[in-house]
Amino acid sequence: MSVCGREKCAFKRKPYPPGVHGRAGGKKRRTSSEYGLQLKEKQRLKFSYGLRERQFSNYIHSAIKQKAMNTVDAIFCFLESRLDNVVYRIGFASTRAGARQLVGHGHIFVNGKKVTIPSYRIKVGDEISVRTQSSQKAIFKDLDVKIKKHETPVWISLDREKKSGKIVSVPGGSDDLLSIFNINPIVEYYSR
Repeated sequence: MSVCGREKCAFKRKPYPPGVHGRAGGKKRRTSSEYGLQLKEKQRLKFSYGLRERQFSNYIHSAIKQKAMNTVDAIFCFLESRLDNVVYRIGFASTRAGARQLVGHGHIFVNGKKVTIPSYRIKVGDEISVRTQSSQKAIFKDLDVKIKKHETPVWISLDREKKSGKIVSVPGGSDDLLSIFNINPIVEYYSR
C-alpha cells in the first residue's frame, strides 16, 4: 500500500488546474513565463547556498560590475569562496547548513585564527582547519573516516592527517555546478 492509501498513487501533475471547477473549466495549466523561470532558477541557487535575498543580490551585482572575470565565473567565485561553503567542500560538514553552524560556533580556524563569520571571504593561500579543542567534540569523532572518503574540488588541497585544507587557486564555475544551475536567467533577473 502506498502513502496516499491507494494501490496506484496519483501524485503526478494533472493537465488541468486544481479545484472543483478545474476540469470543467476547460483551462489548461499555464506554462511558466520567462520571469517565472528566472525566479525559480534564482531561488534554487540562493537556497542551495543558504543565503538571504540581500546577500545573494549583493553577490550578483558585484559579479555583474566586475570587469576582470566572466560574470558566471565571478558569481561562482563569490559563492564558493564563502567560509561556510569551503568548510563544506573540504568535508568537515556533510551539508552547507552544518558547515555554517560549525563556523558560527567557533570550531573553525582560518590561518590559525578563529573565525565565526560564515560569509568570510577565503583567499588563495588561506589554510582552514578544525580548532584543536573542538576536535575532541562528538561532532568531529568520525571526521577521519569522512575525510578519507571525501573528494575535494581542484582548488582545495586537503591534508587528511592535519585535518586542514588550503586554497590553492581561485574557485570557479566548475562543470558540475554549471550543469546543475543555469546562471544566465539569474543574471537577466538582476539586470532588469
